[in-house]
Amino acid sequence: MLVIAWFDAHRRDLPWRAPDVTPWGVLVSECMLQQTQVDRVVPRWQAWMHEWPTPAALAQAPVADVLRAWQGLGYPRRALRLHATACALVDTWGGQVPESEPDLRALPGVGSYTAAAVSAFAFGRPAVVLDTNIRRVLARAWTGVAGPKAHQTRDELQLAAGLIDEHTGAAWSAAVMELGAVVCTARSPHCDQCPLAHRCAWLAAGRPDNGPVRRAQARFAGSDRQARGALLRAVSAAEGARAPELARAWADAEQRERALAGLLADGLVVRTPAGYALPAQH
Repeated sequence: MLVIAWFDAHRRDLPWRAPDVTPWGVLVSECMLQQTQVDRVVPRWQAWMHEWPTPAALAQAPVADVLRAWQGLGYPRRALRLHATACALVDTWGGQVPESEPDLRALPGVGSYTAAAVSAFAFGRPAVVLDTNIRRVLARAWTGVAGPKAHQTRDELQLAAGLIDEHTGAAWSAAVMELGAVVCTARSPHCDQCPLAHRCAWLAAGRPDNGPVRRAQARFAGSDRQARGALLRAVSAAEGARAPELARAWADAEQRERALAGLLADGLVVRTPAGYALPAQH
């Protein structure tokens, strides 16, 4: 297929695509890449795999060390879920990553997308992988719409499943994902570089602005998410963070208390006699 040939010639040299990367390395990359830019993930993935090259290594690590290593990637609950996944892989799968989507979905915090991606990219199975980039390419090239709907639809699944076969499915998914990431981008697509330009329904229609209306993304500056991150860094830096350290980390008292309550509820922070700390259990 044209898109696979394009991928073979133009794909980025990402470390989790190396021939010797284990299924565990692919699983870690998929967890890190959720809502995080590739250039931020690359050095963190490399450091992570150096420190914890197997599920058994991560399962033995204190949660506090895992959370510290995750800082800068955002959404730290993903780190807790990845640690729980490592423990489950050791307890249930002998420290190995299973191949099938149902087995992968049974792991803590592994949803349908991650299960499909690991099954495809780690084991070469013809799983239906639908991330934002693939959904955008399908919407434009096959249906003539500028972008996908906010939530995945049954029609998208059926379309993607019909384009995948047993022999090229994993390669096709990787190629279309890359195409959406670097050529068929959301804001400034490079249609002159696209291997699907000759058959793209959206391009043929004159690139109409006919995509679904999306709500504006909430600002990060001043948000509860930013407050949570600042407080988590303060707690990470101290053996027992108390009120003065937390107040220096985030000045707004009401928002600080709300964010701290969320961190406690999520298990990212615990109360100790010395103050607030990262969880220390394995």
